[in-house]
Amino acid sequence: MKLLLDSFWRAAAYCLHPRVIALSVLPLVLMVVGALGLGYLFWDRAIDTVNATLESWSLVTSLFTWLERFGLAGLKSALAPLIVVFLATPVIVIVALLAVSVLMTPSMLHLVAERRFATLERRRGGSMWTGVLVALLATLIALLALVISVPLWLVPPLVLVLPPLIWGWLTYRVLSYDVLAEHASREERLEVVRRHRPTLLAMGVMAGYLGAAPGLIWASGVMVVALAPVLVPAAIWIYTLVFAFAALWFAHYALAALEALRAEREPPPAAPPAPPPFPTLEMLPPP
Repeated sequence: MKLLLDSFWRAAAYCLHPRVIALSVLPLVLMVVGALGLGYLFWDRAIDTVNATLESWSLVTSLFTWLERFGLAGLKSALAPLIVVFLATPVIVIVALLAVSVLMTPSMLHLVAERRFATLERRRGGSMWTGVLVALLATLIALLALVISVPLWLVPPLVLVLPPLIWGWLTYRVLSYDVLAEHASREERLEVVRRHRPTLLAMGVMAGYLGAAPGLIWASGVMVVALAPVLVPAAIWIYTLVFAFAALWFAHYALAALEALRAEREPPPAAPPAPPPFPTLEMLPPP
């Protein structure tokens, strides 16, 4: 628990570092351009598709008729955009995590290492391409889990549990590899993850819940269309900072755990022998 809390506040402090804030600009620009571009191309088509699907369901049609009787017809026009945003949010979260992993994590890891773990030997037990493969495989599994779990989201408690759990697992899988690939050997990385798996998974889930929070801002940009050009980039930037914080949290925790593992396995080097005492008159042989 001490290591968890220590790495937490260190990661929060590092988020205010000018280098970290500057690094968040590139993922922000790329994601905002992508989100606005896809919205411009496919937004109307997606809304029409959702409306057509809803109108084909007799139960939903009856609900709309009931709402119109009470003067709540405006909710009908707001429902389709909210559903589109609801379905797009998991994809936005995953893209934000991968963007931080590729564009920010290596530089932030270097920052943490040079400021706090400068003497920690780099044994390079992983590679960039292996990290990309791990991230892609974990992303495919997470997307499959999200798709399979969508019907369960209709159960009110589960919609607050399942998506953050899936995002948290993905965060744990991606970042636990990224932050240890440079400094740990393969055997050390597996051992650190084995010893600290419950804590690392809990850290990922906490990051998943933090990543779900900007969805409120994202949805507000849909409800207030005039403010969408401001609210949507703000939500995406918060996504980026949340996962940047998660990467820093994992870096501080995992490197400290690796340092402790090496201290446990490798005894400190033996002290050099003491120099012989300076001869005194009493030590000289008799004439």
